[in-house]
Amino acid sequence: MMTQIEIDNARDEAISMLRAADIRLTNEEQASIEIADFGLGNLRISGLQIVVYVNTTRCCAKELVMFPRQTCPQHIHPPVGNDPGKEETFRCRWGEVYLYVPGEPTPSPSCAAPAGHEPFYTIWHEVKLKPGDQYTILPGTPHWFQSGSEGAIVSEFSTTSRDEYDIFQDPAIVRVPAEM
Repeated sequence: MMTQIEIDNARDEAISMLRAADIRLTNEEQASIEIADFGLGNLRISGLQIVVYVNTTRCCAKELVMFPRQTCPQHIHPPVGNDPGKEETFRCRWGEVYLYVPGEPTPSPSCAAPAGHEPFYTIWHEVKLKPGDQYTILPGTPHWFQSGSEGAIVSEFSTTSRDEYDIFQDPAIVRVPAEM
C-alpha cells in the first residue's frame, strides 16, 4: 500500500506535468487526482494518475497522466447490466503513448511488459500515439498501454466509466484508488 507521502508526491508530479503541457486544473481537480497503483505496489512501473472532469450516466472525460514508461496493465471494459461496456477514445496531448490492441503482433514493439508480469500481457499490436493522434477502443476490447521515455498525457473521452468493473488479465490487480 502506498503511503500518503508517496500519494502526495505523485499527485504533485502529475500537476507539474499537466502545467508543463499547459493543461490547467482547478484546485478541486488537483486535490481529486486519483493515484492508481492497481494494488501492485510499484506506481512507477504499473499505474496511472487520473483527473476525472465528468462521469455521468452517458459520458466521461478524463486526463490520464503517465510517468516515464509507466504502464496501465492489460484489461477489458466488460458489459455492465444492459450497457455493452465502456467505449473510449484516447487522444494524446503530450509525450508519446503506445497502445496495444488485438491485431497482427508488431515485430519489434517499442515497449515491454513489466518484469515479472509478462504472462499477463498477451496482445502486441502496437498503435503509437503522438500529440494530436487518437484511437477509439470498442467495448470488450482487450488493451494495455505504456508511456514513452518522457511520460505522456492522454485525454480520454468515453461512455460512462465504471472502472471498478474492469477485468484485468493479471489476477493480482485490484482496481481501487490507492487512498482507500
